[in-house]
Amino acid sequence: AEAAGGSGVLVVVGDRVTETARRLLVSGRVGYYDLRGRLALRTDRVVIDAAVEPVRERAARTSALSGKAGLEVATALLMDPEREWRVRELARELGRSVSTVSEILAVLRRDGLVDAGNAIADTGLFWQVADRWRASPTYLARLPSPGDASRMTPLRLGLDAVEHEAGWALADSVAAAAFGAPVAVRSGQLLDFYVPDQVVARRATTLLGTAGSISDARGAVRVAPVPAVCRRRVDLDTNPTEWPLAHPLFVALDLARDVGRGRDILDAWTPEGRWARVW
Repeated sequence: AEAAGGSGVLVVVGDRVTETARRLLVSGRVGYYDLRGRLALRTDRVVIDAAVEPVRERAARTSALSGKAGLEVATALLMDPEREWRVRELARELGRSVSTVSEILAVLRRDGLVDAGNAIADTGLFWQVADRWRASPTYLARLPSPGDASRMTPLRLGLDAVEHEAGWALADSVAAAAFGAPVAVRSGQLLDFYVPDQVVARRATTLLGTAGSISDARGAVRVAPVPAVCRRRVDLDTNPTEWPLAHPLFVALDLARDVGRGRDILDAWTPEGRWARVW
């Protein structure tokens, strides 16, 4: 709005201008100067998009899990703990730059959380991720009906191709019980879902209503901390619910937030089948 009103050209200067910010700025005809070494400018007469000399060196990464990219790398490794990932392969899988993934893996190796082949060394990485696993719930007055196409489409439930597209992923205690964890689930237990993004979470509150309290809620939605939560869902034959489940890793991270009861359940739970225990 400000850029359209003036006669000059607006240019944003920052130590770090992210890819998302770059797209938004350029689409709004706003230039940017990323001091790490990128300049873009759009006017009626001039178009610039060029690499330039960095003003300062990029600070060395001190913590592998300090940002969202770190969580994405860590959870990818934890879902396939025995796999020896190549940097470019993992970067492609996550849609992240090779340099970012390489930096994160280097710090994980330095801290002894993965071995030289980038495979999980022990349970340490899981518990470090658990310390940073945060997602605030929004409590819903109603649950969506899988048969209601008018709501299923805007809410992006993703029930038609569970293992091939992103959608709602059932998590926490109900999902843990479905995977065979020693957790008691009562009839009418509140269903706790991860959803792909904030847009879906807002639509859910608009279409399904917000509960006045937890006791009045039929369900809860949380925005997934990493995209894999809603992209790597599980369609389990023995699932007693009609909802796709979050991967056991993310269910375990939910349980780990409860220092008492949750961690007792984790101590006694080893997932059956194709999933490895990483806690």
